[in-house]
Amino acid sequence: MNSISAVPTVERRSLHHELVDRLQSLIVDGVLRAGEKVPEKALCERLGVSRTPLREALKVLASEGYITLIPNRGAVVSDVTLADLEEAFPVMGALEALSGELACANITERELSDIVRLHAEMLQHHAAGDLSAYFRCNQVIHESILAAAHNSTLSAHYRTLATRVRRARYIASMTASQWAQAVAEHEAMLGALEARDGAQLAAILKQHLAGKFEIARQWLRSQSGT
Repeated sequence: MNSISAVPTVERRSLHHELVDRLQSLIVDGVLRAGEKVPEKALCERLGVSRTPLREALKVLASEGYITLIPNRGAVVSDVTLADLEEAFPVMGALEALSGELACANITERELSDIVRLHAEMLQHHAAGDLSAYFRCNQVIHESILAAAHNSTLSAHYRTLATRVRRARYIASMTASQWAQAVAEHEAMLGALEARDGAQLAAILKQHLAGKFEIARQWLRSQSGT
């Protein structure tokens, strides 16, 4: 008789979490758009999984507000609402500011060097007009500042909200001037980080996030006609 210890529970949990993460990324990155039905059959084929683990992952995303489960119709990607953003962005701004303060106090030379390298890469993407690559690099920079804070409690709360804020980035395109302003703010961030000026970096990070919120708010209001 086989021992219960041979049951592959770790692998099943890994599959579940990977599916949740992959589906969440598809929503956050705008591949699966708000209001669209989740194409379960196509996703099963593309991801190489059966309907059961996919639907379990969809239940998790539904509990987190990313999708809505409709009886007899399947799953639909939830809309990004102004109310959601107005709730999330101020909290995220406070967490961003704190991450900047702590990063200035705790960052290592290696971590700073990595951020300098990422910043240079981000500037290249901006010069090339590659918005998608710019956003990916931008995200890694913010995550690197968070990591440099060396505070696991902050990281846990930050990541809870980060994906909600990231969704807002993909619902509206930046104008050229807005993009240039965001890049200028990143230049200022790097300067404050190199100077270990926590108060300055905190203020810049809050301003930077407020700019993202304003772009998303304007777009949502234009869609609703208000």
